[in-house]
Amino acid sequence: MKPNIHTNNWFKGAFILTIGALITKVLSAVYRIPFQNIVGDTGFYIYQQVYPFYGIVAAVSTYGFPVILSKIYTEIKLEGNKGGIATLIKSAFFLLSCISIFSFFLLFFCSDLLAEWMGDKELALLLKVISFSFLFFPFSTMLKGIFQGEGDMLPIAVSQVGEQLIRVSTILIAATVFMSYHTSLYTVGAGAMFGSVTGGLISLLVLFYYYKKRNIALYKPRLVRDSYNKNLYKRIIFEGFTISISSMLLVLMQLADSLNLYGQLVLSGIESDAAKSLKGIYDRGQPLIQMGSILSISMALTLVPFIAGEKLKNNKNELIEKIKLSLKIGLFIGLGATIGLFGIVKETNIMLFENANGSSVLASLTFVIFLNAIISTCTAILQGLGYSLYPAIVILGSIFVKYGLNILLISKYGTLGAGISSNITLFVIMVLLVMKMMSIIKKPLFDKKSVCVIGYSAIVMFILLKLYLYITNFMEPLFHSIRILASFQAMSGVAIGGIVYLFIVMKADIFKEQDLQLLPLGSKLSFFLPTKRR
Repeated sequence: MKPNIHTNNWFKGAFILTIGALITKVLSAVYRIPFQNIVGDTGFYIYQQVYPFYGIVAAVSTYGFPVILSKIYTEIKLEGNKGGIATLIKSAFFLLSCISIFSFFLLFFCSDLLAEWMGDKELALLLKVISFSFLFFPFSTMLKGIFQGEGDMLPIAVSQVGEQLIRVSTILIAATVFMSYHTSLYTVGAGAMFGSVTGGLISLLVLFYYYKKRNIALYKPRLVRDSYNKNLYKRIIFEGFTISISSMLLVLMQLADSLNLYGQLVLSGIESDAAKSLKGIYDRGQPLIQMGSILSISMALTLVPFIAGEKLKNNKNELIEKIKLSLKIGLFIGLGATIGLFGIVKETNIMLFENANGSSVLASLTFVIFLNAIISTCTAILQGLGYSLYPAIVILGSIFVKYGLNILLISKYGTLGAGISSNITLFVIMVLLVMKMMSIIKKPLFDKKSVCVIGYSAIVMFILLKLYLYITNFMEPLFHSIRILASFQAMSGVAIGGIVYLFIVMKADIFKEQDLQLLPLGSKLSFFLPTKRR
């Protein structure tokens, strides 16, 4: 009975961690909307210029190093080597502390040079503030790794949600207070960035609380040879950064934009204040991308543990079927979210950000949702199959592709060029990852019927949405403002488009009921299947 109880507890913890991650992602996407409404497009530009550095810290301390530490921790634990666990903790903490201190000093003391590279020297203050978040990195990473190694996911989930709640609260409170005193927008931005410090502190306190409460015994380190520590260091660094890089694709895209989008706008002849505003309008796309990606990625990645299980059982046919199903779900939800948002992007822009400025640019960025859904699914599958290095190299190289394309396209097309460069870069990544997967399983990843049905359904949804918007535009006199009308159109359009898209795809009989049962709310989706399949 004990193994079953342990397994049930582990799955319960994994479920809690998944819920916590989803809440964190939703908060991370949603807070940007009221923040932009408070500080305006220029204030939003200032914040978004520095945000990628926080995103990097979040990726390495949440998805990268804790995962590899927990993996090594579990391996040593299964060997019954209690002293080895203490050695792991001691060695890893020393290594992570070195990385943390180096990163802090590098960002803090090079902030002026980095701000100058971005083309805006006043960003140095924000970079200095964000650098302090690196100091929490070794403590939070080690504790998360220990808890994951113990199979105890609750402390991690609570710390992540607590960190995000405090960070978001700090951002919105700081923005409201500083703006009420008509403070410089750069000071407002620095106050918002201080949220990374308060959030990181709360996260650490929560983890320490659970660590003391759980009373985890680590024992004394054993005496080990230097070669063991060297091999341990190499594994932690190599695998930790590999996983981290694979999880920060969109952050790297934002980092490339932070480094040269504003500067390229100025070089093209646009006045600096106007360029800042244009960059801020362009950055409106980030919360839209995040919100559109949450469901598609979460649904598709639900199947990844099943893929890993089939690999361990050496069941090739079932493995291939699970891979194809995961990609089909990524295609289904990713394309639906992209085309649906593309159809109502102007109305969504007005609803969330008060006006329609930059709607054509935001429309180009909606395709990032689809591309990111496929890329994230492919990356997770490749990691499950034991190919972690390849996607990491491809994704790391993408920042240079994106940076170079920005230089070529922004001078001609402005911020639309930056959107186009993101899509081209992501498309190249997607092709490379899909080709790698095809070379591994040596079979087609998508069946023609599914692709045609999903594509057809998306087109029908788009046409219906445009017709719906055309009709409801005549209702403008019934509303007090264009923003209220746009809000009505956007929210009702999501419901109408989503139901129609879902109905057509499910009735086309490309999903099996047993496949849907593997997904969250799968039983609800089964209702739309043809009667003979239910």
